[in-house]
Amino acid sequence: MSELTFSIRIGGQGVMPVVEKALLAEEAGFDQVWTGNDLFGEPGLVTLAAIALRTTRIRFGSGVIDPVSLNPAQIAMFASGLQEISGDRFLLGLGAGSDVFFSWAGITPPKPVVRTREAVLAIRELTHGRTPAGVPGTGEHWTPNARLRYHRPVPIYIGAMGPKMLDLTGRIADGALPLCLPPRHVYGVVEQLRAGAAKTGRTIDDLDVAACVWASISDDRDEARTLMARHIALYSGSLSTDALAANGLDPQEFARTQKLMLEGREDDAVASVTDSMLQLGIVGGAGDVIEQCAQLIDAGVRHISFGPPMGPDPTSAVRLIGSTVLPALRRLTGKAHP
Repeated sequence: MSELTFSIRIGGQGVMPVVEKALLAEEAGFDQVWTGNDLFGEPGLVTLAAIALRTTRIRFGSGVIDPVSLNPAQIAMFASGLQEISGDRFLLGLGAGSDVFFSWAGITPPKPVVRTREAVLAIRELTHGRTPAGVPGTGEHWTPNARLRYHRPVPIYIGAMGPKMLDLTGRIADGALPLCLPPRHVYGVVEQLRAGAAKTGRTIDDLDVAACVWASISDDRDEARTLMARHIALYSGSLSTDALAANGLDPQEFARTQKLMLEGREDDAVASVTDSMLQLGIVGGAGDVIEQCAQLIDAGVRHISFGPPMGPDPTSAVRLIGSTVLPALRRLTGKAHP
């Protein structure tokens, strides 16, 4: 049984609050911390540089950078620099980005899978000191002069959801950042990644697959449940009905909750979230979270990534996970955290 990895996905208003959360995650014993860099959103690159300089052990990643608003050559430059100042602790998370956000800036990008594939392959060449020119899959616009003056290799993860992106991730990435709603959705994700990996002579063991889950943890189980219910109500209209049905959930329940939200009846919407709907995330006290995570680990998951809402008090939730949940789960492999 291989060693487990635990990461946390953080965000916030401004740079320093996120940096403080990263420091808390390092102190709590997490292995990785991820933060966003959405166009018109958080200034992730600035935050990542600050995290690199303030932390000492934890690995940190961009969850995720898009290769549209930033050219892949720029991303390769920034990634190499973040590797230097952190002692090679940086993890480059890439994603297709949001076409909605791009439209706000008047940008019309190539298809999501195409732009992601070209970026990953080009960045890998550039961060290894090579030119992407003439390399299959990187696009035809590169010239032989396209080389970085300073380069440093970096692991490349892809934020993947749909089958085509998961297939691509299995074929070319070092890691995967799939949003697993509900957590058991990771089993289907792994099968799709495994099929993609096989196409290029790889195996699933060649990837770090992070089961990115929603989590709400508190000593007050009812409080944790209510917070998760509110989070689910907020996103009830944004979830794939196909994915819900494939995981044994009733899309009609989510449609009813979304209708209440659209009518401005938020409290009623939260109250309409059923126990079945709560399966979208990991929720409860420390013992509940340990039990739910242990089920994933028993089924073969080796990387669990905890994400919002985290808990009524996110700081307390991170500390509770670090002091209680992570040690209990690591004992499943007989390996203590270094």
